[in-house]
Amino acid sequence: MIEKLNLENISLAVGIIVILIGLWGLLTQKNLIKIVIGFALFDTGIHIVMVSIGYIKGRTAPILDSAVDVNNASQIVVDPIPQALVLTAIVIGLGITALMLSYVLKMYQKRKSLEINNYKDLKW
Repeated sequence: MIEKLNLENISLAVGIIVILIGLWGLLTQKNLIKIVIGFALFDTGIHIVMVSIGYIKGRTAPILDSAVDVNNASQIVVDPIPQALVLTAIVIGLGITALMLSYVLKMYQKRKSLEINNYKDLKW
């Protein structure tokens, strides 16, 4: 019998697919811009997976107010740690992506090429 698809499984599957697309872009592309885009996709896929794992059906946002009883808060609200980690990871990923793009720009200005095979200075 086919299990009923729910939002958690769909978001988890989408996250894993985005991770695999990003990993494919990192490992197979020769253009430096495409490699940076692959990294960004890989990073975004990890964020989607983390949020989908942290989601629990039937629970509310972790905001304690008059609608949430403080005594039963652990059974009513979702754990806010995965959400906070993903928010922090998004900011860090954006900074790393900007840094990689600035490196790619400097490399292009020096060598006039975006192909990774043209950079053999540090090969063994």
